[in-house]
Amino acid sequence: MIKVLVIEDNNEIMENVVEILELAGYKVMVAENGIQGVAKATTGLPDIVLCDIMMPELDGYGVLYLLNKNPETSNIPFIFITAKSERLDLRKGMEMGADDYLTKPFGRLELLNAIETRLKKKELQHHFYSKSLEKLDRLIVKNDGLNELKKIIAERKSRLFKKNQVIHYEGDSATGVYLVLSGKIKTIKMTEDGRELMTGIYEAEDFLGINIILSSNPYDDTATAMEDSYLCFFPKLQFDELLRLYPDIAAKFLRILSNEIRNKDAYLLQLAYQSVRKRIAEAILRLFRKENNEANGLIISRDDLAALSGTASETVSRTLTEFKNEGLIEKKGSALRMLNLDKISKMRN
Repeated sequence: MIKVLVIEDNNEIMENVVEILELAGYKVMVAENGIQGVAKATTGLPDIVLCDIMMPELDGYGVLYLLNKNPETSNIPFIFITAKSERLDLRKGMEMGADDYLTKPFGRLELLNAIETRLKKKELQHHFYSKSLEKLDRLIVKNDGLNELKKIIAERKSRLFKKNQVIHYEGDSATGVYLVLSGKIKTIKMTEDGRELMTGIYEAEDFLGINIILSSNPYDDTATAMEDSYLCFFPKLQFDELLRLYPDIAAKFLRILSNEIRNKDAYLLQLAYQSVRKRIAEAILRLFRKENNEANGLIISRDDLAALSGTASETVSRTLTEFKNEGLIEKKGSALRMLNLDKISKMRN
């Protein structure tokens, strides 16, 4: 029997929802506040969660955040129950990973349709993962993992992350690996004095989180979209199967991991020993190499450039002004265009 967890502090609404769901043949679990809801979701592992937003002790956003951090509950479909006055806040919930929302007052059919739609989508996803893993087992003798990986990528649905939307937070448990299909993702780590340090930039065809998923540790940085980006997600189970069945895929990801370690070692040496001008010059060159479009230049915020070069935003502004006055770059707002690539390249030496 399908289990539905309802988290709602309004007794009248709770009773109505429970009655409708039980008449429809669902097994219903109830919680009067967010803390109880998280506890019951963790122990009872429902098939779907209905959750109010405004509640005492722990609101709906907190419930969703905690469930997403737990690998056992992160894939449970989650539907917000909200009042009309709260609809403007729903963008926050959807960006955090909520699957749908119901606006009070809602009817019986609206409630049941929302649940059935989300359960059907979950079933289709489960079928897809199972089918993909079965297909991998059948193809093991062919040892053609890279081609199979391409096929799986083509079959996977991509997810849009809007500019400044967080993909994962530092300390979150890693449940899989992301492949960047388009756009640009940055990873940030906070220093002891509260400044941001950019630890990586990921673009199309880059894998995000390889080092974490292989180490089985929580994320040690926060990943955020620098622009609207499409990402493809591989659950840890599917990723582990690919590595187990195909030595060529395992070798590919070992090379990716080795390159990441080598690049970060070089980056740390630059931060430790190079002057501010050299660090900012290296950061600009690094971004231009990734953009691969020197004619049109690039757009990057002062804060991002500061995080990438390991310095203060004010220092970045002064240095960019110096570069502009020296005829090295052209600067209009947050847009930069390279005017003297050779001279900036020599500045790093």
